Amino acid sequence: MAYDYDDTNIFARILRGEIPNDTVAETEHTLAFRDIRPQAPVHVLVIPKGAYVTYDHFAAEASEAEIIDFTRTVARLCNELGVAPGEGGAGCRLIANSGPHSHQEVPHMHMHILAGKPLGPMLAV
Repeated sequence: MAYDYDDTNIFARILRGEIPNDTVAETEHTLAFRDIRPQAPVHVLVIPKGAYVTYDHFAAEASEAEIIDFTRTVARLCNELGVAPGEGGAGCRLIANSGPHSHQEVPHMHMHILAGKPLGPMLAV
């Protein structure tokens, strides 16, 4: 499947330093920052530095180094933020919206780490 990456999206602009952010962590391949409209007491966005539109795009086309770095960064952040259940935290929700039916607002792959209170059921149908 072909993905058209829009390099004017807000996350691309953040990566280029055009828009400030509240950085939580940065590695060679990954940037994590606090959401400007938090939906939970802990709401961190984790993005790859590469031009990927959705998680499936990232998983299919990113290098092994990018995938490992991103995944390990999410795990490290869950521990550092105190939300990983295996580390004494009460848990978190990891969300990666993909495409219009999921209400993906920014066409750059990103993972939400949400925690800090009971979040309720995943979907209310």
